[in-house]
Amino acid sequence: MSEESSSPARFGDGRLLVVAFEGWNDAGDAASGAVTVLRDSLGLEALYELDPEQYFDYQFTRPVVYTDEEGRRRLRWPTATLYGPTAEEPEVLPPAVVAEAPVSGAENADDPDSIVGALQRVDNIFVMLGSEPSRSWKNFAAEILDKALVHDITGIVVLGAMLADVPHTRPISVFASSESAELRHEFGLERSSYEGPVGILSVIADVADVVGIPTISIWASVPHYVHNAPSPKATLALIEKLEEITGVPVPRGDLEDEATAWESGIDALAGDDEDMAAYIEQLEQARDTVDSPEASGEAIAQEFERYLRRRGDGRDGYADGRDPGPR
Repeated sequence: MSEESSSPARFGDGRLLVVAFEGWNDAGDAASGAVTVLRDSLGLEALYELDPEQYFDYQFTRPVVYTDEEGRRRLRWPTATLYGPTAEEPEVLPPAVVAEAPVSGAENADDPDSIVGALQRVDNIFVMLGSEPSRSWKNFAAEILDKALVHDITGIVVLGAMLADVPHTRPISVFASSESAELRHEFGLERSSYEGPVGILSVIADVADVVGIPTISIWASVPHYVHNAPSPKATLALIEKLEEITGVPVPRGDLEDEATAWESGIDALAGDDEDMAAYIEQLEQARDTVDSPEASGEAIAQEFERYLRRRGDGRDGYADGRDPGPR
């Protein structure tokens, strides 16, 4: 047997399902925003929608009224939808999507190694997007995994975002972990040591492990003091990590400009609030201590413990990248 045929298959070469849910696992709308960008960039279409009557408490997650393109009033019910490529052959992406790809002048769609060429031939990415269910989590996860098996999914990536004691002025912290020893070796990931309450992402990952589909969890840390607004900077950080894991380039669109504007807006708010500015400075010092090349293992451990202690003050803030505390 040749060396090539005996080497293990790469995670990104299989059929991947990328999952995010609005709500408990989605601080700053970062995870759902990243999956929405991926779905739209690849031109994926709805393949399956879960029945909301089985999984949602409408007093907790209410339907939304909107006006459709024909001017009619409609109700949009909370649900979760599986999206994927519908053609047997890879579809050419819409020109507007291809135009947004971060390509150099030398790259073109005829070059199979170019970013545009890669986008045009992607046919192995599926996404699941929706609201976190209110009940029947076991059945909900089982239904999703059943559809994953129907579509021959070989790997799952779950995206989440948590509120944490981190400064908005530094790069967004992203933590990736996996229960699969093979994936930890392939990507240099860690194994989460978190113990405590979890969200639907952990349930899906657990069921996936039972049926033999390896899973990677990717979490972004969003500054807790700006929890009421979407965080394009965190969305961008998740997309960058997702590209690394899947090997699929994702057009940024206006995300980079929006991330810069988001950071500038918070700077302006802090400029008018001395207490907020002082608090952010403390977070910056703590972050720089952890990130410094000379930081000792003990110093990093102390900062890590300080973050974990925040769990007891009623604020969402976990530093280990697993599910954040209840909100």
